[in-house]
Amino acid sequence: MQKIRPYSRATALEFIAGFIALLSACTLLSALLSPLAQAQPPHKPAVTLANIYAPSKQINLNNYWASEKLDGVRGYWTGTQMLTRQGNSIDIPSVLKSQLPAIALDGELWIARNTFEHISALIRRKHTSYKEWSNAHHTVSYNVFDLPHHKGTFDQRLNALSALYNTSRFQNTFWRPVQQFKIANHKVLMEQLKAIEQLGGEGLMLHKGDSLYHSIRNDDLLKVKSFDDAEASITQHLPGKGKYSGMLGAIRVINTEGVAFNIGTGFSDAERANPPPIGSIITYKYYGKTHKGTPKFASFLRVRHAVTATGDNASKRSQSE
Repeated sequence: MQKIRPYSRATALEFIAGFIALLSACTLLSALLSPLAQAQPPHKPAVTLANIYAPSKQINLNNYWASEKLDGVRGYWTGTQMLTRQGNSIDIPSVLKSQLPAIALDGELWIARNTFEHISALIRRKHTSYKEWSNAHHTVSYNVFDLPHHKGTFDQRLNALSALYNTSRFQNTFWRPVQQFKIANHKVLMEQLKAIEQLGGEGLMLHKGDSLYHSIRNDDLLKVKSFDDAEASITQHLPGKGKYSGMLGAIRVINTEGVAFNIGTGFSDAERANPPPIGSIITYKYYGKTHKGTPKFASFLRVRHAVTATGDNASKRSQSE
C-alpha cells in the first residue's frame, strides 16, 4: 500500500479539524437560534372585525343579514389547524378535526348561552379528549359564519357555505353554519335583540350582503347589543365593606384608552372571595361615557386574560374572542 506523503497527511488533518470546527459552529448556532424561534409570537389570522351598531348610522337594514352573537371562543380553521384570534393553536380531538373540510373557515367554538367559562377553560388546555368536548353535560359545536378565502360577496359566501355543509352533514356532527336571517327595520331589530337577551344571549351581528371578506374594521360587520363592552387591565384590588368585609369590594382598572376607574358590580360571591389577579385583562360592560371619557355604570362581565402567579413569575392564560 502506498504511504501517505507528509504534506498529504497534514492536509487531511487540516480538513478533519476544519470539519469538526464547522460542526461545532453549526451546533452553537442552532442552540442560539432555537430560543429565538420559540420566542416568536404566533401568527394571528387576518379575521374580519366588527363595528358597533347605532341608529345614528342610518344604515339600510335590508342590505344586511342578522345572526345571534354567540358568546364563545372565535376559532379560525386554516384547513389543517384551529387557531384563536390571537394565533394560538387549539387542541381539537382528532375525531372532531376529521369532520372539518380542508378549506379555511371562520366561526365560533360554542357550547350554549352563558357557558363562556366552560369553553374558554377547555380551549386553554394543551391536550383534551373527545369526552371533554362531547358529553352528557355539554357538547361543543363549531358554528361557522364565513369563508375567509372565498372571493365572492357575503351573499355568495353564504350559499357556498350552505352547499359545503350539505355535502358533509351526514358524516358531520361538529360544525354547522350560523343561522342567518333578515331584519326589516330598526324596530324589528330591537325586538329581536330583546328576545335574544331574554333567552340569555349576548346580542346580534349584522353582516352586509354585498361585502367582501377583509380584516379591516368597518360597517360591513356590526354588533348589536343593549350595552357596550370593552377590555381593561386590573391594577388594584379594593377591599369590601359590610356584607363584603374581608372580600373584594371593587377593582381599579385602566382601559385601552388609558382611562382609570373602579368597577364594583357584576361579581359573584365566589369571584369576590377569589378575585382575578392584578394584571389580568377583564371585559366590562357600560352604558355610554361621561364627558371625561369614563364609562358609565361599568360592571364586571368576565376575565379575558387571567394572570396566574407561579413563584416569582407570572404567566398569562389567553382566552380569545
